[in-house]
Amino acid sequence: MARKLGTGLALLALGLGTTWIGVRGAGPVPPLNALLSPSTGLWVNTLNDLPTEANARIASLGADVDIRYDHRSVPHIFASNDLDAVRALGYVVARDRLFQLEVQSRAGEGTLTELVGEVALPADRETRQLGMPRSAEQRMTTMDTSGTLFRVLAAYADGINAYRTSLSTAQLPVEYKLLQKTPREWLPVHSMHLLNRMGYTLAHSPLELDFLRARALVGDSAARAMWDASSPIQEPIQPAPRNVPREDMGRLPAPGAPDTAAARLVAALLDGPDGSAARRSSPLQWARDGQNSEERFALQQERAFASNNWAVSPSRSATGKALLAGDPHLELTLPSIWFEVHLVVPGVMDVGGVTIPGLPGVTIGYTRAFAWSFTNTGADVMDFWRESVDNADRPTSYLLDGKQEPLVDTRVEQYRNQSGRVFATDTVYYTHRGPMSRQGREWLSMRWTVLEAGNELLGFYAGLRAPTAQGFLDSLAVYYTAPAQNMIVADTAGTIAIRSTGRHPIRANRARGLDLFDGTTRASDWMGFRAVSQYPQSVNPAQGFLASANQEPIDPTLDSLYLGVDAHYEIWRALQINRLLRSDSSMTADVMRSYHTNPGSVRADHFAPALVQAASRRIAAGDTSSSLKSAHDMIAAWDRRYTKDNTGSRLFETTMSRTAALLWDEFIPSGQSATVVRPSESRVLQLLNDSASRWWDDRRTTDVVEDRDRLLSRALVAAYDTLVTQFGNPQQTPWTWGRVAPARPRHLLRLDGFSAPPTPIDGGRGTLNPSVGSQYGNFGASWRMVVELTTSPSVQGVYPGGQSGNPASPRYLDRLPKWANGTLDTVLVPRTADELPATRTRATLRLTR
Repeated sequence: MARKLGTGLALLALGLGTTWIGVRGAGPVPPLNALLSPSTGLWVNTLNDLPTEANARIASLGADVDIRYDHRSVPHIFASNDLDAVRALGYVVARDRLFQLEVQSRAGEGTLTELVGEVALPADRETRQLGMPRSAEQRMTTMDTSGTLFRVLAAYADGINAYRTSLSTAQLPVEYKLLQKTPREWLPVHSMHLLNRMGYTLAHSPLELDFLRARALVGDSAARAMWDASSPIQEPIQPAPRNVPREDMGRLPAPGAPDTAAARLVAALLDGPDGSAARRSSPLQWARDGQNSEERFALQQERAFASNNWAVSPSRSATGKALLAGDPHLELTLPSIWFEVHLVVPGVMDVGGVTIPGLPGVTIGYTRAFAWSFTNTGADVMDFWRESVDNADRPTSYLLDGKQEPLVDTRVEQYRNQSGRVFATDTVYYTHRGPMSRQGREWLSMRWTVLEAGNELLGFYAGLRAPTAQGFLDSLAVYYTAPAQNMIVADTAGTIAIRSTGRHPIRANRARGLDLFDGTTRASDWMGFRAVSQYPQSVNPAQGFLASANQEPIDPTLDSLYLGVDAHYEIWRALQINRLLRSDSSMTADVMRSYHTNPGSVRADHFAPALVQAASRRIAAGDTSSSLKSAHDMIAAWDRRYTKDNTGSRLFETTMSRTAALLWDEFIPSGQSATVVRPSESRVLQLLNDSASRWWDDRRTTDVVEDRDRLLSRALVAAYDTLVTQFGNPQQTPWTWGRVAPARPRHLLRLDGFSAPPTPIDGGRGTLNPSVGSQYGNFGASWRMVVELTTSPSVQGVYPGGQSGNPASPRYLDRLPKWANGTLDTVLVPRTADELPATRTRATLRLTR
């Protein structure tokens, strides 16, 4: 025990040493005597954070609640009514994730500066200019305080605050001690802020500025082809009748003359009123530049989308039971974005799975009747309008249908530092469409379905009581607005089903959402939303399986109404899942588990042979580059599988990156050295069939006109030479994938001492385990689950990290090794407290009034 305590204290000290630059800049270090105090300092955080037996009070409880923590630290909550179960859920989440609760809600509220200091201003400014805190506050203002939603939110807050107020200074999570802060009271509105934050993560990817810049550089026709609404390979979420992928590798139009009108508008958007560069103050600009900004700070979230789910019908299952698997891919944080729970209210609900700390319910999981999981649809649910205002500096009205309409709202946003002092102020204006911000010399208003959401929790509340898969989907559809999700479900009766659920806007004249619309007329407003019957969906398809992986929801030959563009979707993982599912007509839960970390890549199967063939032809034509020969041999020998010990995938990935840098020179504005936009990788795939396309020519080289083979060979050479410099000679130090591209879940404050060590894994871009590393964090499978829908569902699951948010706890990282190896834990689902064996019980907690 002493050794564990010493190790924990060492970890906390190491974390402290990396806090101040990453989080507080040059801010004052907290007094060391307080941090090192044996009674209140960091030492206390190394003590047992899950006592074997404990009792606590929640004043609003209707009856006592019995909570049993199993051997995996999962709390099984046994309550006599649903609101008491929600109160207990709030308590146990706060017990393990109190600091995470506050960070995540503040991120959606735009008040991170009050917790971590002025370094968080860029993130807070973006949040408020998107209108997120205003929409959450409006929901609460109009919410019926006697209704179900308010009572659930209030019960959850009661549980969190009961734990929060029970803490002494010594018991505060270590992050509060480092920041010299105390936990704030949890209010029902904070859950609304968190919902908005999830909407930001999953439904904020506007491409209007990218498309406009593309038009300005290569003309309207070429830009529209590159930003087409459809992928060149179709394996959609709603299965097509053919049961095989459909390819449309039509020739892309050559780059054309610049669109001068688009170029003028780009200049107006990117220049300040006085001709200087515009400050990043608009949601349109944030979407493009905010992700690579030098203004980024530790808590700003980097976004990447890559989730999988699939279900197999009894006819293709070895046991004759339906199977379901899901693995949402999000940023890998410590603590995890998920917290595993199980709630039982006799005769009312019996539900388990994972919850997002801050939301009162189970987000992905199972009941006795069905199991479900989600992937992101990538739907385009945010549009912009160019507004004509009465005063360019301080507008009070905007032109609409020939009349000056007063602004709907003008909201002064004040940003406070940790001491409460106001250090920055913004004004956000609102039209009938939504928030309006200045972008260069233009004023742009925005409409976004996330700002119109808020009843999603009611959908879950009703759905979890449904007896069937169809009932679950239908309950969600009634209430669910955003972020749009591909909801897959399977039940014990053998039904499998999927629906792309969420409000999908219908634009005037069936327009796409890539253009900036005319704000002076209501005729350019959204016309409404798709009916539920128009959502992409399928129930018990003839092929006997369903799969979604962020691909296009429906084949455009079946439904051409705009949902999004190819750049919003990812084609490769869907092709791989369907290929695997199609090949096995006697599926088992264990095979499903293995798919989570399957290292195969349809993407590599398409591109790697093209690279090898291009290099072979150049070598045969007399190219004597030793780097080209070495790169050719390495890619040719690679089995195109992203195992952690393979040596080819690092070269392949770097070559793909170099290919894009060389290929898209047309998107480099005059006088600049880097591309401002890039089409999706699926357009590179199309170009492989057109070896002499003008797109292959790199205009920066004046002595030669590149074709496909010459440019791909240049990319191979550049990639090989770069990696030799970075990692050494591969003959002496092999470029093994696990060494050069490990996963690494990071602490919420990006503290190295509180983060996981680099962890080699199987998988990479385009595979079913597409973990992506960066200097800011990692992305990958944030939760893996497989369920066999027997009479009593057989559930397996794991996530990277652990249940505890305390970096010194043995429960902080205990699940990481299994996650890295692709192993799943058996999930216990007792119907009563007595059904949980004593040998599997780690701790008990009794909640009383």
